[in-house]
Amino acid sequence: MDRYERLSALLDLLGQRGKVDVDDLAAELDVSAATIRRDLDHLAEQQLLTRTRGGAVANNVAYDLPLRYKTARHASEKERIGRGAAALVARGGVVGLNGGTTTTEIARALAIRPDLATQADEPAITIVTNALNIAGELAVRPHVKLVVTGGVARPQSFELTGPLGTRILGEITMDVVFLGVDAVDPVQGAYTHHEGEASINRLMADRARMIAVAADSSKLGRHAFARICPTSSIDLLITDDAAPAELVKAFEAEGVRVETV
Repeated sequence: MDRYERLSALLDLLGQRGKVDVDDLAAELDVSAATIRRDLDHLAEQQLLTRTRGGAVANNVAYDLPLRYKTARHASEKERIGRGAAALVARGGVVGLNGGTTTTEIARALAIRPDLATQADEPAITIVTNALNIAGELAVRPHVKLVVTGGVARPQSFELTGPLGTRILGEITMDVVFLGVDAVDPVQGAYTHHEGEASINRLMADRARMIAVAADSSKLGRHAFARICPTSSIDLLITDDAAPAELVKAFEAEGVRVETV
């Protein structure tokens, strides 16, 4: 486990328990107590927790991990999902991408797909996104026509939210939107932690001819605070091959096509 994975694990445990102990964490993560103390001090400097004698407690903030602490979790699965999703996009298509680590991998896979990156008079693909980090990576790609929604940036996810983004989305349509989610359930649908993100993501979904949820298997069968869309709106779920068979069947029973990578 590298440092970013360990930091993510620490924040996950703190989010679940509200309070953690250095010795317990050292035993669970199989590292020294000194390493745990340094990690907790680092996270305290980021105002993600409050240090106590012998441990830490969660801050009085909404517990939504910043994107930089999520990137190491299920990284290989997200890369495979990114490549699988990118392979579904036709040249000349208009693609929507919301924020998140999985959709970032889709953007990267599209950026380097050889058949799209060839020289041409017109861009090979149009990408509409409300994620600043995705926009930053794609802005230097001449084969990508980039449309950014506008809005107010959330530092946890780099997503632009709020009414400023709705004007642009109300004027366009997309062939497919790939939704990164915090949870997706075969009965209830796709979720995210923040209601502002859910609102703009819902509008992106409404403007697309096809809705594809891109989520690693750890997010399946779970709920989060704010629903993006019901299961009935989801056309395709792209996940990794560790997805439990019973959940795959449950999604398919609801009319969702499931692709595992």
